[in-house]
Amino acid sequence: MPITTCIFDAYGTLFDVAAAARQAAQEPGLDRFAAHWPAIAEKWRLKQLQYTWLRAVMGAHTDFWTVTQDGLDWALEAEGLAGDTALRERLLQLYRELAPYPEVPGMLSSLKEAGRATAILSNGEPGMLDAAVRSAGIGACLDDILSVESVGIFKPAPEVYDMVGARFGCPPGAVLFVSSNGWDASAAAGYGFVTAWVNRAGEPVDRLPARPHHVLDDLSGIPDLAARL
Repeated sequence: MPITTCIFDAYGTLFDVAAAARQAAQEPGLDRFAAHWPAIAEKWRLKQLQYTWLRAVMGAHTDFWTVTQDGLDWALEAEGLAGDTALRERLLQLYRELAPYPEVPGMLSSLKEAGRATAILSNGEPGMLDAAVRSAGIGACLDDILSVESVGIFKPAPEVYDMVGARFGCPPGAVLFVSSNGWDASAAAGYGFVTAWVNRAGEPVDRLPARPHHVLDDLSGIPDLAARL
């Protein structure tokens, strides 16, 4: 079945989630933070994801911006930087303006030129997604931005993946779903999407019921992959 629709996870896939901490570490007056930024970036992301899974299991949904703040607070406390209000606010501001990976604009443009529908499907809440897309300048290359807030549960709940067919009227087999999260790509494969895992860190494949169909180092090969499928 030809691929008609390309769907992308946002955070870690299109947008570099470490960019906020990396940029803050280069700013004047944040020398103490500079020594901690790699650990904080890693712990922030880990807790952000863990809290989405735990809240989904517990039936205690909240929006992703709240989860993002909770994850940051945990990471700052773990690194002995709790209570620095100015640092916290700066990191959150930068998170709303995350840089896209360098290949993202050209990749999305190529997909649109080929006539494929493109969209984001993300845990992010609409306000933060709109801010990130606007900051990255990629809105013209997207047909829609789909947020889990429409269904009130985080990935990898099937209700989230259902949103794609509801929006674009396409069967799962006509969708190329792209994520940098191995668990997301695996869950989407089990749902019925054709999936590509962007494995920038060279990690092992997760031991889950389904596996990603394709594994790439970055997003630059997505237009060619979609054309071959």
